[in-house]
Amino acid sequence: MSNEIRNLEPKALWNKFADLNAVPRPSKKEERVIAFMKDFGKSLGLETIEDEVGNVIIKKPATAGMENRKTVVMQSHLDMVHQKNADTVFDFDIQGIEMYVDGDWVRAKGTTLGADNGLGVATIMAILESKDIPHPAIEALFTIDEETGMTGAMGLKGGLLNGEILLNLDTEEDDEIDIGCAGGVDVTAERGYEEEDVPENSLAYNITVKGLNGGHSGMDIDKGLGNANKIMNRLLFDGFENWGLQVAEINGGSLRNAIPRESFAKVIISDIFDGAFQLDMQEIIADIKAEFKTTEPNLQILIEKANALPAKVMDLGVQEGLLRALYAAHNGVYRMSADMANLVETSNNIARVIVKEGKVYVGCLTRSSVETSKFDLANALRSAFELTGCEVTFSGSYPGWTPNVNSPILEVLKDIYVKQNGTEPHVVACHAGLECGILGTNYPDMDMISFGPTIKGAHSPDERASISSAQKYWKFVLEILQNIPVK
Repeated sequence: MSNEIRNLEPKALWNKFADLNAVPRPSKKEERVIAFMKDFGKSLGLETIEDEVGNVIIKKPATAGMENRKTVVMQSHLDMVHQKNADTVFDFDIQGIEMYVDGDWVRAKGTTLGADNGLGVATIMAILESKDIPHPAIEALFTIDEETGMTGAMGLKGGLLNGEILLNLDTEEDDEIDIGCAGGVDVTAERGYEEEDVPENSLAYNITVKGLNGGHSGMDIDKGLGNANKIMNRLLFDGFENWGLQVAEINGGSLRNAIPRESFAKVIISDIFDGAFQLDMQEIIADIKAEFKTTEPNLQILIEKANALPAKVMDLGVQEGLLRALYAAHNGVYRMSADMANLVETSNNIARVIVKEGKVYVGCLTRSSVETSKFDLANALRSAFELTGCEVTFSGSYPGWTPNVNSPILEVLKDIYVKQNGTEPHVVACHAGLECGILGTNYPDMDMISFGPTIKGAHSPDERASISSAQKYWKFVLEILQNIPVK
């Protein structure tokens, strides 16, 4: 780990972030980071609890003179999204994140950085370790598996926490204070198909879509970014309609909460269409690149002859149905909020498309701050895929967080922000899955708020954290802790 990270200010924050980022912590594989956090709490002599699902709670008494203040729950999630560039050699299961400083930004070398939500975790660790920061009694809540199901927050039982105020440190713009968020549901379509022999006089091609920005499937869904799965489907659909293209394999996207950056397909066509097919594909590629020239300047689409024919291809009837379903399935913003300006209410991300060895798999993440609208879009997706014979399941549904504009802790944060910065903060609800709504089901009386330092490109290898923003945010945190209301 480079010392340049550990020498950044505030050192307490960046040192803890460096410690955390040395520990592999993919979603669903948090054993090492859970052990790391428990060891940390115990090394400080603080009460440390691991609950039955793997969340870690560390409790620290109030500092002298703060005993009469309300107990505060400081909360962040331990897991991180693991994404890397195709040409980056990196094993997330065993390697720590390799960080470097780039001007005002901390970045990672070809991978996600883990600032989402590692900077929040590091903040809480620094407060727990401190001996000179005034604060009320603190219950540090480190949840697991936020990024792929929020199962940590869902599994947290009532009665483990006594705090009256929850500070969630998972917001990614330092001038925003979040008071609400979207809920979500996973929509999965699956079916089998018969594999057919490759016809005689066939040519094989590899089609690659890469170089897209990707990003957070909630926060970035309204930015007009390209979805590799949808772009790939345009190419396959046209090739099938005009030249009889047949699909052998598709492998597109990765995690449900990441906008797909890459997609790869293996296809065949009849050799009599070779020249016309290539010419047609180049025209479509030029059209797609023109459409995305502003938001996706690095988009690459490659049509390359393969060295060998695939062993099998899809049944043509199933292939046609799948390509039409993927075309019909909604991707992107579905509805904007009528109540809050510039807030996406409902959206969908077609995150994962796999066609291989007789099986079709399509994974989507549908989000909305309105529960009925969430399932309206989910049912639209279900209908599109069921029409082509897929079995569609809904899973991992979690609620949104309904804004409370009369929140007492909101007034505290707004006053401090104005005092420190001379401007009003943006009080918003976000189109992302914060854990507050879920935690509120078992702790309905807790006054909740979310804020954090500026992080760009979360869920992609372009993820970066602003150093100057971290300094601004750290001062904000310390002042908030000093101004928690009395019991």
